[in-house]
Amino acid sequence: MFNYAYTLERLSLSLMASNPKGHRLHHFAGSAVHCLAKRARTMSIEPSMKDAFSNYADYLNELNEKRERVVKASRDITMNSKKVIFQVHRMSKYNREEVLDKAEKDLAAVTDQHMSRLVKELQGTDFWKLRRAYSPGVQEYIEAATFCKFCRTGSLLHLDEINATLQPLSDPSNEPLQINILDYILGLADVTGELMRMAIGRISDGELDFAQKICRFVRDIYRELTLIVPHMDDSSDMKTKMDTMLQSVMKIENACFSVHLRGSEYMPMLGSAERGSFLLGVSDMEF
Repeated sequence: MFNYAYTLERLSLSLMASNPKGHRLHHFAGSAVHCLAKRARTMSIEPSMKDAFSNYADYLNELNEKRERVVKASRDITMNSKKVIFQVHRMSKYNREEVLDKAEKDLAAVTDQHMSRLVKELQGTDFWKLRRAYSPGVQEYIEAATFCKFCRTGSLLHLDEINATLQPLSDPSNEPLQINILDYILGLADVTGELMRMAIGRISDGELDFAQKICRFVRDIYRELTLIVPHMDDSSDMKTKMDTMLQSVMKIENACFSVHLRGSEYMPMLGSAERGSFLLGVSDMEF
């Protein structure tokens, strides 16, 4: 292979031998040798490495763009889920069916229009990488759905039921979006605050039985979560919400006692005769 650097060096030495005053020409030849050597080092980079870096750059750019779309979808879910919660709070003993029908219709619209966007963006394993981007919206959605379910049936909406609702929105060829248990529990902790507001409102309207039912339900949630939270690895957010949840429980209890409800109607915080956890619908909690 022809060596340009070696040839120019020989040419420079020959010119210097024939012309002792040719230092300018020698300087020019040396500069040419340096440029060629630099060019040779640049051209020595493997094409496969360039392609690899180009692919990584494309992947990161695409992931960042997807994160922005996921954040936007999460904000839309949060905003519209709050509207569902406000709608449920309009419920009274005179308009219960009408209000709940409207709230459930609005919740279905949130699922079809906004949760579906999130599901499409998070096909495959991206829902693990981008959890921080969509978690606030999912928690608000769980809060709204659980609030509707309790006001309609008096029971808890389980995690399996929520994931079953999202299953038809996913592409069957890819791994579907599955809401993880941490986001479910965080959303469940938030719904106790809404139940506290509803209980106090029902007491004001004279619906003491419904307020008592809410009190028992919220105490059950708090009791179960006090058993689960200490075993959670990433529970910093949850521990903060547990303090808020305890305040909600105490406010409901104080409101109920203020109208002279009998203390024997309240379930114990711990040591219930029933085994298992009503939160997750399983026979025994495994830690």
